[in-house]
Amino acid sequence: MAHMILIGGGELKTRETLEIDAYIARLAKAHAGESRACGLFLPTASHDCMPYYNTFHKVYTGIFDIKTDVALTVGREIDPEKMQKKFAAADFLYIGGGDTVFMLKSWHETGLYPYIQAALARGTLICGLSAGAICWFEEMYSDSVIEGEYAMYPGLGILKGKISPHYNERMLDFDRILLYNQYCAWGVENNAALEIVDGKPVGSISAGGKVWWLDATSGEKIVKTEF
Repeated sequence: MAHMILIGGGELKTRETLEIDAYIARLAKAHAGESRACGLFLPTASHDCMPYYNTFHKVYTGIFDIKTDVALTVGREIDPEKMQKKFAAADFLYIGGGDTVFMLKSWHETGLYPYIQAALARGTLICGLSAGAICWFEEMYSDSVIEGEYAMYPGLGILKGKISPHYNERMLDFDRILLYNQYCAWGVENNAALEIVDGKPVGSISAGGKVWWLDATSGEKIVKTEF
């Protein structure tokens, strides 16, 4: 299982997550060794928004001197040889935010998901923000189907449990769902990241936000533990 850095939210463009990005860059450079590190950006959740990739490039190349590339699949066919080379060259994947449900559907329909699975299997560092952070869990809190109407949706199930991104913005509604169902879950605020190694949470990285473990199994109140 790959090392994962899962960011709850924040604006890459305005450098809100810069401390987290710096940590990702250090890990990528350590993996690359004497070679120049490379990051592969997956903007599927934003329907392959190129300005989003350009922002990623400006941050990771302009600030951290990391080579970047992008995997574009929406509305086009994958060239298997070219896509394989992109993934093989990547020291880390960065999955952008946007429409999580659309992203997962697109990954399966376009055939991108097997490349992601192979990257996971060989231990490539996996990073993601919002949609790119929550998609790995069994269940995720999102408004992907109807904007502004939040609900739990099934994720890929690679990681156990439930999660909400942007927890500082969605706290009241998410807490209500947890209490009603007596769930436990992760709440990851903007500008904070949950770090996962071999499928297990090992710590958090902050650019001003926090990561919370939320236990509502009593059905009476939520026990919140900063992670």
